[in-house]
Amino acid sequence: MIFSQTGHRRRNLRLNTISAPVETTFHFILILFSLFCVIPFLFVIIISFTSEDSIRQIGYSFIPQSWSVQAYQYVFKLGDVLWRSYFNSFLITTVGTVLSVLMTLMYAYPLFRRDFKQRQFFNFLSFFTMIFGGGLVPTYIICKNVLGLSENYAALIVPMLLSPFNVIIMRTFLQTSVPTELIEAATIDGSGEYNTLFRIVMPIVKPGVATIALLNALAYWNEWFLALLYIRQNTSVIPLQYLLMKMQRNADFLAKNSHLLGAEAANIAVNLPSQSLKMALVVLIVVPIACAYPFFQRFVVAGLTIGSVKG
Repeated sequence: MIFSQTGHRRRNLRLNTISAPVETTFHFILILFSLFCVIPFLFVIIISFTSEDSIRQIGYSFIPQSWSVQAYQYVFKLGDVLWRSYFNSFLITTVGTVLSVLMTLMYAYPLFRRDFKQRQFFNFLSFFTMIFGGGLVPTYIICKNVLGLSENYAALIVPMLLSPFNVIIMRTFLQTSVPTELIEAATIDGSGEYNTLFRIVMPIVKPGVATIALLNALAYWNEWFLALLYIRQNTSVIPLQYLLMKMQRNADFLAKNSHLLGAEAANIAVNLPSQSLKMALVVLIVVPIACAYPFFQRFVVAGLTIGSVKG
């Protein structure tokens, strides 16, 4: 009997594992895939530290002829304006993400509840607005003239507070993660709706909340078009992306039209690190938000794999 049980365990072990060569092959493929994801960003960093003369002579290269920090020096000449825009981007991203996640959760929760009588109407409303929009001009008129979203932080936060796509994701996550019996038990015990949502449901759907938070944080951090629309005079509230976009646009204009602006402008254009500047701007924008991803990673992985294993 002992030998038969041991043999049975060995057969199960062989069935539930893969051979060493196959495992090595999978590891090699995953390492290659990881390198394909990381190498482009490393290439951008290298180019941002490449001198403009090296780019003109041999183009983009992993091993440039000469190194330079001229692009970063050009950006850091902005001084307080640059750090102020960094602060604005962090503030807008943090406040916008918290409010957006809160609104998404509070909108998706009634859609998840089967006892909510108007759930079909609000489901249709969310889906309809995801497909059909009013357009840029009506949105601009409502935000600026009706809501007064102009020259302030609210103009950069409020228009992106609620996304129908995120609402549908959150509703689906609630449906697959939270049993209705738990809600009914909480109601019988006298728990109110807000208490049930924030103290019982929310801890269960942390992976979904973290996923929505990551999506919203990326959207707010990369947003610059709202600043172009609603910020004209109050430059103290512009985000980093809009500031760097203006810098790149001015540099491109100077490089293309230097022959029309006189000898001094032509001399500035010759010494301008136009190519490495583009890569330096990418590094300055991507690195801060990339550092935030590890804090969301374990929740995002849990959100992607939930339901894949049934007890």
